[in-house]
Amino acid sequence: MVKARRAIATGVALAAVLSVAACSTETVQTGQRPNKPAESAPSAPPTGQPTPIRLASLPGWTEPTKEGDNTFSRPLTQAEGRFSWSVVDEAGKPVPYSAKDQVVFGDPSQYAQVPGVLTFRGNNFRNGGTYGTPEVTQQKLEVAWTKQIGEIRGEGSYWPGAGWTGQPLLVQWPRETKVAMGLADKFVNDDSFVEVIYPVFEGKIYRLDLATGEQTRDPIEVGWGFKGTASIDPRGYPLLYAGQGLNDTNGTYGPWRYRVFDLIQNKEVWHISGLDPAAPRHEWGAFDSSALIDAETDTLIEPAENGLIYKVKLNSSYDPAAKKVSIDPDVTRLRYAAPGNVRYGVENSAVAYRNLMFAADNSGKLFGWDATSLQMLWMREVGDDTDASLVLSEEDGKVFLYTGNEVDNRIADGGTDSITNMRKIDAMTGEQVWQYDIPAYYTGINGGVLATPALGTGPSADMVFFNVSRTTAPREGDMVALDKKTGEVIWRRHLGNYSWSSPTIVTSTSGTQYGILADSDGVMHLFDPQTGLDIHTISLGKNVEATPAMFGDTLVVASYDRNIYAIKLR
Repeated sequence: MVKARRAIATGVALAAVLSVAACSTETVQTGQRPNKPAESAPSAPPTGQPTPIRLASLPGWTEPTKEGDNTFSRPLTQAEGRFSWSVVDEAGKPVPYSAKDQVVFGDPSQYAQVPGVLTFRGNNFRNGGTYGTPEVTQQKLEVAWTKQIGEIRGEGSYWPGAGWTGQPLLVQWPRETKVAMGLADKFVNDDSFVEVIYPVFEGKIYRLDLATGEQTRDPIEVGWGFKGTASIDPRGYPLLYAGQGLNDTNGTYGPWRYRVFDLIQNKEVWHISGLDPAAPRHEWGAFDSSALIDAETDTLIEPAENGLIYKVKLNSSYDPAAKKVSIDPDVTRLRYAAPGNVRYGVENSAVAYRNLMFAADNSGKLFGWDATSLQMLWMREVGDDTDASLVLSEEDGKVFLYTGNEVDNRIADGGTDSITNMRKIDAMTGEQVWQYDIPAYYTGINGGVLATPALGTGPSADMVFFNVSRTTAPREGDMVALDKKTGEVIWRRHLGNYSWSSPTIVTSTSGTQYGILADSDGVMHLFDPQTGLDIHTISLGKNVEATPAMFGDTLVVASYDRNIYAIKLR
């Protein structure tokens, strides 16, 4: 049984609350489809690069207020109070900052310069996660191979396999790079070879052949666990950037680090310490965010759970003939303060539109900043911790963010607002376009939106898909397809087992679309994006918190049963 009530506010804001009976385990609600500070000027972007957005051209833009030496502030969007920010040195002292290079991210389809999925959800809009177009004839999922991996116990928990967000990376290296990395001749001479690179809970980084699961190099032994998703340098340099998510291995504590690995030497070559004296959060130094790298300026951007945003000039070089890759990083730190913030730190992966970037933090603040000047644009309250990455979308000449928070701090702190909020936000102003709400449970484990939403394309171009956990009961969940323009429900599907894994939309060679979602019971669903109904399912043993990546017709993801799975979409 499905009960729904919906209230539409005046103008563009929309709020809706649905209540679904806990006895329902697999229901689908289908609606009618609607009609479809002053600084020296940085260097200009190279020819062919997108034009950076001038901050003064943004709607309602005003210069920030200077709050003492090298600190600036602005009013919050749609809330009382002001937020402030500064670039700080290693000791946390505000310092002047002058950008030397214009950081500009281009079209998401051009983010990776070699074939593959090289960062969380594939690009700077976080709207991908797949590469290539599979031929689908049987409309079924089939396990192609498995690779057993390990586990650790720490932080009072048991961590088997891979967890949230835990997306593998899939890369088709150029021949010269395969030679430089010392891969076997059978991989070097195979033009279709794709490497799986997968940091997992047990503190190892696995390197496998996508076709067979065979090990391509020895695992990199780090010793401290990874939860989030790593990034491969989008230029195809054999560099891996990976944030540590755990510092307790079977009762032994180690240093927090954001780590850079040389994939030729197969070892760590540089790191940022998570327990940074400049950080507003001193006790926690994890890095779950998947970095973005601006190839033209050799710049890495990484928000951290310690409350800082790191901008790193890598000063990298790569000589495949000499079999050598190197970095000599310069680190810049952006720190902000906001009213009511007691839990600084960003766990989601930032999105980027040209020179503008956006993320959300553990205290319920959503904000944007200029990647070149490190001026902050706007900040708004979204009510609770936001771990799920935003998704950026260009629509009718405007830029929007799709985001959902979780039910966490507001209940943990003694409140009663057990509602997860899904929103569409104007990226240039921070103003809300619409909102859709679903009740969710918090019982010491977070409920609500922990999965990154998926944007439809082609036949589903008017849809955005949200996966919501712990809705009608602590073990249950819902997936909902909303109209991008209005926030109206197109369909809503109840899940007998909730999911923190992000849904993936795949388009076949025939133009038919398929949705893929893995859940907390280890079931991977192949579903119809037009209705939400399952076409086929398979079991991956136990809870799948990680998000799959896909190259051609092959998905890869690890589950709590301590296996990495390769799954064919037949």
